[in-house]
Amino acid sequence: MRGFFTVVHRWLGLAVALFLIVSGLTGAVTSWDHELDEWLNSALYDTDSRGPFKDPMELAAAVEAADPRAKVSYIALNFEEGHNAGYFVEPRIDPVTGKPYALGYNQVYVDPVTARVVGRRDSTAVSLSRESLMPFLRTVHYSLHIPAMWGTDRIGYWIMGTVALVWLIDSFVGFYLTTPRRLKTPAGAPVQHRKPATWWARWMPAWAIRCRAGGYKLNFDLHRAGGLWVWVFIVIVAFTSFSLNLYREVFYPVLSLVSKTTPGPYETRPMAPLGTTIAPTLGFAEIVQRAGEEAKKRGFESPLGGIYYEARYGFYNVSFFHPGADHGAGGMGLSNLYMDAHDGRVLSQNIPWKGTAADVFVQLQFPLHSGRILGMPGRILMSFMGIAVAGLSVTGIVIWARKRKARLASKVSA
Repeated sequence: MRGFFTVVHRWLGLAVALFLIVSGLTGAVTSWDHELDEWLNSALYDTDSRGPFKDPMELAAAVEAADPRAKVSYIALNFEEGHNAGYFVEPRIDPVTGKPYALGYNQVYVDPVTARVVGRRDSTAVSLSRESLMPFLRTVHYSLHIPAMWGTDRIGYWIMGTVALVWLIDSFVGFYLTTPRRLKTPAGAPVQHRKPATWWARWMPAWAIRCRAGGYKLNFDLHRAGGLWVWVFIVIVAFTSFSLNLYREVFYPVLSLVSKTTPGPYETRPMAPLGTTIAPTLGFAEIVQRAGEEAKKRGFESPLGGIYYEARYGFYNVSFFHPGADHGAGGMGLSNLYMDAHDGRVLSQNIPWKGTAADVFVQLQFPLHSGRILGMPGRILMSFMGIAVAGLSVTGIVIWARKRKARLASKVSA
């Protein structure tokens, strides 16, 4: 069996190694995506203006007035002093061609005090420029930035989700291969008077790195022992990668079969075909007013933070968070109301740590994956894990290449 699983580990590892190198290195960087993005693009994020903030709807109107070809899809509802407000936009339909306008951007930054548009950028651009670097790396991390084709924009998600599932299985196979072999006593062998080494004592060398061994032995120890020391975190990262990328296709349906879940609009409403949208009956202002009233009834403690229109589902996602908390909490600091775009009724709600055990388990996937559930130490840990995953993949490739070279040399010699 050990020989069989060695072959399984070798080929599964090789199949996902290059993907893990890319996702590991990009993940190490994107653990700090907001901080790095703000540092690289301070002109977009920072403002010297001080004073009372404009109404969020007035700022949204300023965005659309600056370019009538664009319509706002996300509106920030609270602001930080000294920071510009970020809005997402999408193109309107050109009445001449019947197709969406080519905007060349999808994000707009507005001074919340003066309502002046200070900058724009395309967060979907394939570019290593200052403005596009962090959004580009973030997209590469979870979907390889594979464009929409064959009527779907989820091919990259499917690839990386499958890679994560293979990686998860291979992690258990690799763990098994580090355990010591069962001791076999040959027939007729004399009885040993000394106590044989315990199973744990025989396993201990697998956890050690022979730093002075050099060459192949050091590389092998880094792969085997390094994988053991971070194995628990590898399983967490691999599982959450799978659950986040294949959430609708595999994870949520399977979870619903084994535990009680509370389905929301993402799970129950049909998604419009790629390239089409569902026009809302109610506007942002009406939904924000209703959401504020509903939040009071439900005892939400956080203020209105932002509202996004899910055009392919036909509902609004209204988030509640304190200023600046949307990019640091990793999901467990945000509450959400999902409201129908036609009649304004509440379709579902999401409140951190509330719901069934399965609901909380779903909520925890991104905070665990990003490390944000542990705050700053968790983010540092995930950056280290990104580098470690890339390193384990490289050492695994080196082990395979050395053994392959030795096998080929043996055949030539024979």
